[in-house]
Amino acid sequence: MNKSDLIEALGKKENLTEKKAIDLINLIFKGFTEELKKGGRIEIRGFGSFMVRNYGAYTGRNPKTGRNITVDSKKLPFFKVGKELKEKVDVKK
Repeated sequence: MNKSDLIEALGKKENLTEKKAIDLINLIFKGFTEELKKGGRIEIRGFGSFMVRNYGAYTGRNPKTGRNITVDSKKLPFFKVGKELKEKVDVKK
């Protein structure tokens, strides 16, 4: 499922116009993004949590040239799946 599929499903389920569904999804994603930019954490019970992890600088290697390069420190979003979602996905048949 991609963003367009999500918008379509929300519109059908809640009987929303496409514009309202787009605005709602964009509002949610913008809220998530802003919270993570501030260093916050987003927890959706039964689904999982989003947080930002800090990665330190390190020396890497350019695979094309073989030369060592310095990779700057960075912050990246990280998702940790919730227990209930794990159990729902890992259904034994």
